[in-house]
Amino acid sequence: MRRTSASLGSIAFFLLAPAIVAGVIPWWLTGWHAGRAWPAPVRLVGLALVAAGVIVLVEAFVRFVREGLGTPAPVAPTARLVVGGFYRYVRNPMYLAVLVTIAGEALALGRLVLLVYGLIVWVAFATFARAYEEPHLAERFGDVHRVSDRRVGMAPQAPRVASRGRRSGAVAVNDRSRARPSDGRAVEPYDG
Repeated sequence: MRRTSASLGSIAFFLLAPAIVAGVIPWWLTGWHAGRAWPAPVRLVGLALVAAGVIVLVEAFVRFVREGLGTPAPVAPTARLVVGGFYRYVRNPMYLAVLVTIAGEALALGRLVLLVYGLIVWVAFATFARAYEEPHLAERFGDVHRVSDRRVGMAPQAPRVASRGRRSGAVAVNDRSRARPSDGRAVEPYDG
């Protein structure tokens, strides 16, 4: 994927996913009207969390274009596994950034409904990451993904056992030493 395509795809995905989850839906739930009159320091912490969440989110999207040569969208994935920036410390900084933004909005507005909504989003993110994203990354990027997961403290995924269409019913373990995208090229880890 070319950088221009990756940039446009990432902008579109930003507007379709995190902007809706952390912007449109919280607005729909609150109208951006303050609820409880929480103390000013709590509201200021909330605003700081919103700013931090947005900064981390934008940095991660830019990193997907520059480092990964792709988008965060599952339909237009990266050519390389993104392991730099905040990905050096946590496997899913985008998810955390969205959750921090929602929590910050809840504190800034004094709206408990946003904390409940944040919990629902957290469960959805965790379920998606475990059920789809992590197995897909492990399959696509192999050892590069396992090394990255070990470095950021996540347990490596168990090897996937898949049938290779043999009539005997035998199974093969999908444990590639190097990740290979569909065109067969070896993918090297990016450590920028």
